[in-house]
Amino acid sequence: MSLNPDPAQMDEGGFVAAYGGIYEHSPWIAKAVWQTLGGKVPRSAIKLSLLMAGVLEGAGMDAKLALLRAHPDLAGKAAIAGDLTQSSRSEQAGAGLDACTAEDFARFERQNAAYKEKFGFPFIVAVKGLTRHDILDQFEVRLQNRRDKELQTALAEVNKIARLRLTAMEDET
Repeated sequence: MSLNPDPAQMDEGGFVAAYGGIYEHSPWIAKAVWQTLGGKVPRSAIKLSLLMAGVLEGAGMDAKLALLRAHPDLAGKAAIAGDLTQSSRSEQAGAGLDACTAEDFARFERQNAAYKEKFGFPFIVAVKGLTRHDILDQFEVRLQNRRDKELQTALAEVNKIARLRLTAMEDET
């Protein structure tokens, strides 16, 4: 199995264009992987996801927070207005967030606001396999975390989202 499009067939600009959105609005991660490897990027989703996660892990706190803050609120105003990236729109729809009732949207809005007030960045969870009710339950649990623990949880969820996005780009060959 290999990534499609094939990173081995790309220059830096093409790679960043194809893989720069794996981390929401953060093409610097793809660029750093390309530059670190001198363009010899693996064709495996798992290997590439580990390399990208390593770039994020090695980044400074300001860069990590900027990456987290680049994520949209779940079932938030961007979703309602249709301003999500294609990946986020598809992922949120897969969890049924596009079918929320008015009460669900109001609850998401309250939870998003409480979470951002406490932690300073949006609530992030890999929604694949979850329902909107599962996600709302996770809000309740994670709002009890300390900031340092929640920061690590959010970064782990971002890496999980990236791995899922890369895996979706892998084809059977």
